[in-house]
Amino acid sequence: MQSHPLIIYTDGASRGNPGPGGFGIVLMWGDKKKEISKGFRLTTNNRMELMAVIEALQTLTKKNIALTIYTDSKYVVDSIEKKWVDNWIKTDFKGGKKNKDLWTKFYELSKHYTIKMQWVKGHANNPFNNRCDELATAAADAANLLIDDGYEQGV
Repeated sequence: MQSHPLIIYTDGASRGNPGPGGFGIVLMWGDKKKEISKGFRLTTNNRMELMAVIEALQTLTKKNIALTIYTDSKYVVDSIEKKWVDNWIKTDFKGGKKNKDLWTKFYELSKHYTIKMQWVKGHANNPFNNRCDELATAAADAANLLIDDGYEQGV
């Protein structure tokens, strides 16, 4: 097992729901820290929350490691920790569950890690969650926003 646990904080934001959105990520491994953010021209808050987790996992260069992801999204935490996503995958998102494109991507990425999801209260006194919120809202407000293909194409 690794000598330092990998800690990831994520947050998503949307100006209107749907509207312009963004996400922020802070990855911490020992004394190393990396920040990531991206903004999208039309998306939803839940998509940004989930996309932040996916982007964090895609950024990792090591596989088969344990990590803890902190987020203020009960939607993301409950879907993963309560194994809802496993059932959605098994039933091919029967009943019209949203964000199939992102949940499918998360599910494939998650096979390479031992992931513990941890909910944190948003807009409280957690400096890392607050930093992710700053990154997410700045990304949503930026120019040259990316296209959330999955949302805009109605996937």
